[in-house]
Amino acid sequence: MSDPLVHESHPRIRNRLRRAAGHLNNVISMLEDGRPCLDIVQQLQAVESALHAAKKTLIHDHLDHCLDVAAGTAKRDGHPALHDFKAIARFL
Repeated sequence: MSDPLVHESHPRIRNRLRRAAGHLNNVISMLEDGRPCLDIVQQLQAVESALHAAKKTLIHDHLDHCLDVAAGTAKRDGHPALHDFKAIARFL
């Protein structure tokens, strides 16, 4: 039996976070090596992007799965207000 708290998206999120950790470790090394600020900022942007993507994936997964269960519906089109909430949350 699978753990209900582990979702299909969790391995993808874990991989994104590992990439972000790798980028962050690279930033630290770049600082220690005295690399140019532009190079460091570009690497920091990669960290930010990876974290943002992981957070967005986790939020959308929660909305698509956990919220339906909490609302007592397994249907995707359940309650209209829930449907609208999920639709607007896509813009986060």
